[in-house]
Amino acid sequence: MSITELEEQRAKLKDLRVEHRELDGEIGELSQNPYIDHLHLRRMKKRKLLLKEMIVKMESGLIPDLNA
Repeated sequence: MSITELEEQRAKLKDLRVEHRELDGEIGELSQNPYIDHLHLRRMKKRKLLLKEMIVKMESGLIPDLNA
């Protein structure tokens, strides 16, 4: 992986973390509302989980292979 590709991956990872954090805050705020749209909340939680999985996958891809 070239340096520019590595920098792009790190930038994408940062963006995913920011989106995950923002979504977490939105979910927390919506959860406090007694008139919550449960379908919308469920979709937001699924998106948050997908982001987390993408973050973990990208992080593991950025770790160098020690057996190489």
